[in-house]
Amino acid sequence: MEQLREEDQVSMTIENPEMLLSSDSEAESSSNPRLEHNFRLFKTNGMIKLEENNKEHGLIKSGFITCMGPLAKQVEVVAIHKNSCSTLLGKARLEAFRIFSEAVREKCNGNANIKYAWFGSSKEEIGNIISHGFSTTTEPKSGECFGIGVYLYPANFDGVLSAVEDENGLRHMLLCRVILGNTEEIAAGSTQSQPTSEEFDSGVDNIVAPTTYTIWASHMNSHIFPNFLVSFRCPNYLLGSSKIRKVPLKPTPRIKFPDLLRALSKFLHPSRMASISKYYEDFQRSKITKLVLVRKLRQIAGDTSLRAVMKLYPHKDIGN
Repeated sequence: MEQLREEDQVSMTIENPEMLLSSDSEAESSSNPRLEHNFRLFKTNGMIKLEENNKEHGLIKSGFITCMGPLAKQVEVVAIHKNSCSTLLGKARLEAFRIFSEAVREKCNGNANIKYAWFGSSKEEIGNIISHGFSTTTEPKSGECFGIGVYLYPANFDGVLSAVEDENGLRHMLLCRVILGNTEEIAAGSTQSQPTSEEFDSGVDNIVAPTTYTIWASHMNSHIFPNFLVSFRCPNYLLGSSKIRKVPLKPTPRIKFPDLLRALSKFLHPSRMASISKYYEDFQRSKITKLVLVRKLRQIAGDTSLRAVMKLYPHKDIGN
């Protein structure tokens, strides 16, 4: 598997620019026969176990534990496997993912919006995904639904409840590359099962600061590519605690756009602020839609600046 380009690097929520998906890792022999047998399901389908001194292993483990937030001290990463794409089917899936990446990149004016995201399930289901691909849509174990599709999460903490404990007390989460393309915001509780128009490729729970990605069933085996598998232990009592259980989303107050502009002015160059202000004026005159305004806002300000602003207003969404 060739080394990927700079834009395909893992981001460690995962957001670490050093982490390239190279193919120079070797399988590690396990000293625990029971665990070795447990991982056989993955290894027979082209997954290789990364050694603990492997750079990718260290970066993924560090990012995984850090993103577990209040559960970090109780989480033990037992093994990390990587998709070697060594089987004929594995090679075909990688090539298909690249083809669709290019198609979406061309459709979206040069940006396929490829992200890394987490998917948790049972050992058997993950084995089936590695062997045959995604076959069913998923539902969140807690919180609201955002359409009918496959749910993935930028942060592993948000999807850990979907990781079902196996007979050896291990849970498993896939770290996948996901083609998001043009995203549309899906309302909580929605039963939407496909894009509202050809303009869109995937759904998110929040257009500015998404915590849930919804990949429609028609795209689940072309727009999702499993890259790594993290096997870990986490005490059952923690998964049932208030530290991790999500609650249904409630309507929140909205940040008025003028307030957002004032906050952004602390982070952005005046020339960028002038561009954003112009798009806001166009929106007020009904020359562009709110969706276009938000998209331009993200392009000009960047998600890093927007996240910094949202921390100043932790209980609000962006309004008009």
